[in-house]
Amino acid sequence: MTPQPESILNLFRSTGAYLRGHFRLTSGLHSPEYLQCALVLQHPRYAELLGKALADCLKELTKENEIGLVASPAIGGLIIGHEAARALGARFLFTERDASGAMTLRRGFQVTPGETAVVVEDVMTTGGSTREVVERLRAAGARVMAAGSIIDRSGGQAEVGVPRAALVTLNVVTYQPEDCPLCREGSPAIKPGSRPA
Repeated sequence: MTPQPESILNLFRSTGAYLRGHFRLTSGLHSPEYLQCALVLQHPRYAELLGKALADCLKELTKENEIGLVASPAIGGLIIGHEAARALGARFLFTERDASGAMTLRRGFQVTPGETAVVVEDVMTTGGSTREVVERLRAAGARVMAAGSIIDRSGGQAEVGVPRAALVTLNVVTYQPEDCPLCREGSPAIKPGSRPA
């Protein structure tokens, strides 16, 4: 049974992963809220629970198609992607950014043309990283069927090029840096994620 969104948010609150303040997101946007999935996923039982729930959502989206591959962008998607792959009985790989900032497959990872794949991320704000992984897999010949995340901060608006699911969908306020009221108040924005500022 898939956990209800409120019970998932309670996991974030109880582990200190639902943060409030002034944050600069990977997308460059500013927000008064931040969800640090690593603080939830550091607990293997929670990672397993969320991975199974996301796998169930992805199976529903892909209908009769068997999922052979789960791919995630490093670093945020690694743990949840691996757990979803385990629940699906699929193999797992991840993409990384090269020196130019483009998503790439490294470490000997290969995609078989025609292989059925899904993309899994921890938190989606604009969908940019997920969309890049979808495009990278398609360029390698994979049939990308769907994408999923634990949290969708876009309120369901992010477009990633495939059907997608999220365990929790939120409408989190974000601001362009030049329009950020927190900046105007003199509050410094911190960058809590995995990529440097």
